[in-house]
Amino acid sequence: MQHSVKTHLLDILNAIDSIYDYLGEERSLTTYESNKLLRRAVERELEIIGEAVGRILKRDPEINISSSRRIVNLRNWVIHAYDNVDNVIIWGIINKDLPMLREQVLDLLEKKNS
Repeated sequence: MQHSVKTHLLDILNAIDSIYDYLGEERSLTTYESNKLLRRAVERELEIIGEAVGRILKRDPEINISSSRRIVNLRNWVIHAYDNVDNVIIWGIINKDLPMLREQVLDLLEKKNS
């Protein structure tokens, strides 16, 4: 794994952790939907994740990140279709997909360090 891939993996990890920090312990869709600042912060972190995954794929197309293409597509959707972002879809990604992505990134970083 190249140094820049490791840097991008750390960017993904930091973005995921930031999303969890923004949401706090008592996460609720209602709170998320009612807080524009929170939504925009989460969307920005998702953009960073998508950009980092895209850069990783350019360097190492065989890297083991499931749904990598979906992650990049999400980034493009949030940026280019900002007026059509569905909060329920984003909420599902936060709760279902981000925990799995976080584990994959941690595994890849561990392999790099061993």
